Amino acid sequence: MPDPGGPRPEPTVTELSQAAFDRLSAEYEDLTTRGRVELATTIERARELGDLSENADYHAAKDDQGRMEARIRQMKAILDQAVIIEASAAPEGVVVSGSVVSLRYAGDTDVEKYLVGSIEERREGLIVISPASPLGSVLLGRNVGNQVEYEAPGGTMKVEIVELD
Repeated sequence: MPDPGGPRPEPTVTELSQAAFDRLSAEYEDLTTRGRVELATTIERARELGDLSENADYHAAKDDQGRMEARIRQMKAILDQAVIIEASAAPEGVVVSGSVVSLRYAGDTDVEKYLVGSIEERREGLIVISPASPLGSVLLGRNVGNQVEYEAPGGTMKVEIVELD
């Protein structure tokens, strides 16, 4: 009998640095242990307040529980499909997942810094560009000094790779 849900998409591989993988693993462990226990206690206390149909504390706690369980599922999927990468292992001057790249858009004098990688790699002060995005995909494998073009919602954009950190 065929699967009623139809074919399932292939799991998405997420490239993570060891630091991001360790941080996600710790967050996952915390949410699946301490987080669940604390929320269960909060829900139980709210239940004791009486009529659940008009109990704002109960409904807020259940909403929090739903958000937490969604984050747990998301992290589990990421961790199960994670591939640990080391940007330092890439050839020097080449954009890879995990690179911090400084770009200058054509017609602009400002230089902007971005992190090419998973949103889970986010760092303070840097905008994250997914390697699968139009910009991210044309940056991968390129060198400092290269100019690349990509299709953005507003049309074709041109950027120069100014620096890699």
